[in-house]
Amino acid sequence: MLRTADEELTIDELAARAGVTVRTVRFYSSRGLLPAPRLRGRLGLYGAEHLARLDLIRELQTLGFTLSAIERHLQRIPEGSSPDELALQRALIAPWTDEHAEDLDRHELDRRAGRHLDDDLVAHLVELGILQRIDDSDELRLPSPAMLGVGLQILDLALPLEMLVQAKGIVERHTAQIATELRELFAENVLRPYMEHGRPEDERERVRAVTDQLRPLTIQVLVNGFQRAVNDVIRDHV
Repeated sequence: MLRTADEELTIDELAARAGVTVRTVRFYSSRGLLPAPRLRGRLGLYGAEHLARLDLIRELQTLGFTLSAIERHLQRIPEGSSPDELALQRALIAPWTDEHAEDLDRHELDRRAGRHLDDDLVAHLVELGILQRIDDSDELRLPSPAMLGVGLQILDLALPLEMLVQAKGIVERHTAQIATELRELFAENVLRPYMEHGRPEDERERVRAVTDQLRPLTIQVLVNGFQRAVNDVIRDHV
């Protein structure tokens, strides 16, 4: 059923729309993450702002924020922010990948890999960051499910593990620097003017749209730039 921006939802309807349980909604409310509902008699009614806040909380959780960190982040958002403002906040912190970390036992890990992974191979995958060990657990965490196959293909090349670990460090160091500098550039040229102008409503949608469109464009530019850089290095050394 199509709903409008000023819709009124019961707690059951809100939970269903947000994809969480009623118990979760009540828990978030008790922690101050959600504003109190509007009361109609004894019935609590929720609106678009509550739904937008739940969406924002989900994005923060996907990024690995703890509950305490989520509370601190939401405290910095002006009280009474509209659903559109919350949607912009969500767009600004939305993960750049839809993948979610998974915890697997060894049997499930073998099934995903399509073969048996002995202890040495698992240890190598851990050293490369493809897998993570979980304290006090026999399970392993797979931060990026798509990278399991990539990691196994790399190990199958039988290259020195030390070299692969060094290559991982190079990639992580430079990509982190690129991400930091690009975010600072975006903040300086897009976010700061928007904030300094008092967050005008007519600019809000444009900023959100720019944020959404930058993700795939930036990834495409980075991949293309790396490919061209490798070609230049090959040409200069041959």
